[in-house]
Amino acid sequence: MDKVSGPLGPRRRIATELRRLRERKKLNLADVAGAPEVLISTSKLSRLENAQGKPRQRDVRDLIRFYGLEGTQRAAQLLKWVELAQVPGWWTHYDDLPEGYDRHLAYEADAAVERVYTIPFVPALLQTDAYAAAVFRHMERRSDEEISQLMEIRRKRKEALTARDGLDPLKLVAVTHESALRQAVGSDQILRDQLDVLLGHLDQPDNVSLRILPFSAAPVRTMTCMYAYFEYDDPEDLEQDVVYIETHAGFWPIEDPKEVAEYKAWHADLVSAAGDRDGSLDLIQTARDSI
Repeated sequence: MDKVSGPLGPRRRIATELRRLRERKKLNLADVAGAPEVLISTSKLSRLENAQGKPRQRDVRDLIRFYGLEGTQRAAQLLKWVELAQVPGWWTHYDDLPEGYDRHLAYEADAAVERVYTIPFVPALLQTDAYAAAVFRHMERRSDEEISQLMEIRRKRKEALTARDGLDPLKLVAVTHESALRQAVGSDQILRDQLDVLLGHLDQPDNVSLRILPFSAAPVRTMTCMYAYFEYDDPEDLEQDVVYIETHAGFWPIEDPKEVAEYKAWHADLVSAAGDRDGSLDLIQTARDSI
């Protein structure tokens, strides 16, 4: 995948809109690229419609003219998205990010809601510094220098839960498997402190929700791997939402609207199976008291 140097939301909105415009006119990529008023190659148009690389004002203006949108509100919105797509992401200041991590950060940067499921570690945005550093050191075998950088990134990500420039705070809907409460990470004290923080998050403001999927729950689809569902401003437009699956082998995006919709429903099943706040509180407190 291409390296992602800015929020993907504007690029994906441009891609969706340009693809819709072309398909409504029943044209293929070569039809559009071959038009005299469009100075763009077929391959470049394909990249634009797949949100790959930063879009250029000139290319989008040519397409606005081709589709007869000059002077319209839709044209103004397309050009605004082009402008927003040029803004560098805060993560571009860091070198040698794990493969695929830049795309995860880009999806998260302008999402309205992040629905996550984790196993066997607690959700990243709810981890203490000591817990996160222990995971980076012992499971991922990171060097001290890498850990220092990853911790800076983790703290920056957490800021989104309280404040973001030009956006409401990120809403987090998190489900974690009960095994995460029992998984040894670092030391007993590190795990105890982490569980204390989770107890506190059960009483957080409305934008943070945490539930524990217990061992006693019946199996639920998608409970065997970690993933994040990024939801954007328009809940009716699932073409903007995306799922990002995390494994030891890397990150895997799912952008097909039908599959994305299925993941939203499956995450709702996880939330339902996890039960209410009091049940989650009891599970965390029991695990904490057993250390």
